[in-house]
Amino acid sequence: MNFVEELRWRGMLQDIMPGTEEQLQKEQTTAYVGIDPTADSLHIGHLCGIMMLRHLQRCGHKPIALIGGATGMIGDPSGKSAERNLLTEDTLRHNQECIKKQLSRFLDFESDAPNAAELVNNYDWMKDFTFLDFAREVGKLITVNYMMAKDSVKKRFNGEFSQGMSFTEFTYQLLQGYDFVWLNEHKNCLMQMGGSDQWGNITTGIELMRKMNGKTAFALTCPLITKADGGKFGKTESGNIWLDRRYTSPYKFYQFWLNVSDADAERYIKIFTSLSKEEIDSLIKEHQEAPHLRVLQKRLAKEVTVMVHSSEDYEAAVEASGILFGNATSEALRRLDEEMLLQVLDGVPQFEISRADIEAGIDPLELLAVKTQIFPSKNEARKMLQAGGVSLNKEKLTDLQKPITSEALLNNKYFLFGRGKKNYFLVVIK
Repeated sequence: MNFVEELRWRGMLQDIMPGTEEQLQKEQTTAYVGIDPTADSLHIGHLCGIMMLRHLQRCGHKPIALIGGATGMIGDPSGKSAERNLLTEDTLRHNQECIKKQLSRFLDFESDAPNAAELVNNYDWMKDFTFLDFAREVGKLITVNYMMAKDSVKKRFNGEFSQGMSFTEFTYQLLQGYDFVWLNEHKNCLMQMGGSDQWGNITTGIELMRKMNGKTAFALTCPLITKADGGKFGKTESGNIWLDRRYTSPYKFYQFWLNVSDADAERYIKIFTSLSKEEIDSLIKEHQEAPHLRVLQKRLAKEVTVMVHSSEDYEAAVEASGILFGNATSEALRRLDEEMLLQVLDGVPQFEISRADIEAGIDPLELLAVKTQIFPSKNEARKMLQAGGVSLNKEKLTDLQKPITSEALLNNKYFLFGRGKKNYFLVVIK
């Protein structure tokens, strides 16, 4: 497989250094992507870079994931308006272990293949590099004029943001540049990849390598992923979409992909899956013929959820998604644990009643119109009940005389009432 061609048809190629495609066709090549370790989980903003490494390995080349332990202690000024918080070494090591575990779902680290992935941390070679040595060996090779010409630096100095830039941040591109030199000397790494906002830092590394050891290096970047409406990709009202289930549940993760627009689904399925061009073209054609079936969104959500979490998590998310508006049964509803149940019912109106109210059983009309305001009056509740328009836990309520008891509770705490086809209400027992 031709790696550059693979990125090109997937819409994942922005800038490419002359000679890069020829180098990749000539021999197995080692390339790296830097990953910011400021959290103990990656989020979907990292996925494009990770998929570049995944496609690289699938094309027979060797991927290196570089955890920016040293640079993470400083913060990259690219596209940022303020400095980052500095991390301790213990926090960085913890984050590194968590990130490697996540990356292992995308990359082969364990096999004895010549292109097995590696994970490195630039803190390991920077921690004993003294300031004086760095200034003598690296700092003297790149002029301030060269560094000032970078867009990421110019934006901070030209008043586009409210703050200037500290010396610490100014050194970032030299530190990242030295990473490339070190990886070349110790891992025979010839190429760096990243988002298009990293082009300035990447080219500094290429210049530094040329001056320090006379080597020619290569680079390519992917475009920054946005939504079709120009909004920021991966950001929701509740913040980032994380790969760790502690921060974003598999259900919410699945829902994010399921709910992207048609235009975004057509781009994202190329970028965030390993499906072939033929299969993706076929899916796009099928989707265009019947957009209401959301074929692209469903396949995208499946591929990414299985890749990041598991087939079991995907199946559970699909089943949970059918609870409110699909054909899910009462049994499916009862299989949900409390956490999943509350995620599925997030945003559904809630009422609270005391456990004492249901201990001896409670009259359905009393519960629906007095203890809660699911209906404005007992009369309206009675009419809809008699018309078959009220459900309890996805089963029709038909018997006006039969009390509702704690036996019907979900997770010993909840009743889910349906009024008509689309209105649901959660009753919480306190």
